[in-house]
Amino acid sequence: MILPKVDIKNILYTTDLSENARYAFAYAVSLANLYDAKITLLHVLPEVPALADKNIIGYIGADRWQQIKAHHFQEAKEALIGKRRDHLAIKDVLQQFSENAKKGEAVGTDEIIVERGNPVEEILKQAEERRCDLIVMGTHGHGVLEEAMIGSTARRVVRRSKIPVLVVRLPEE
Repeated sequence: MILPKVDIKNILYTTDLSENARYAFAYAVSLANLYDAKITLLHVLPEVPALADKNIIGYIGADRWQQIKAHHFQEAKEALIGKRRDHLAIKDVLQQFSENAKKGEAVGTDEIIVERGNPVEEILKQAEERRCDLIVMGTHGHGVLEEAMIGSTARRVVRRSKIPVLVVRLPEE
């Protein structure tokens, strides 16, 4: 059997802004450095189910609920692109990982995307639209079987993706 040549030119790095996702970024940067690939950073704000929307609207009104959702969307977007100064924005963390991985030669991200919707659907959609060769994402287990399981979003992306997915777990201390 002749092995195919692995050529990675576009990496989709997904983040939920967790420590696990920041740790996974080091892998994305390392692979981008190795293959001279571009990195697209994606954060997906999950949509609130329609039933929950109706219940919340009953308490605070439709206009106020839309304002709250828009505020959180903007807040996450600002955190990703580094406009917020009141906390360590993920852009700063990503830049630091880039600098460490390339020994001072900045890699950075080529594109930062914040979308709203189903995380699994958006990850798969963005990977296809941007013709990515690899998806890199962090994960964390939940419950008693956490050593044997990966997160539900990561698990569903792995099952449905047409391209390779690198799932990175945060190492135990």
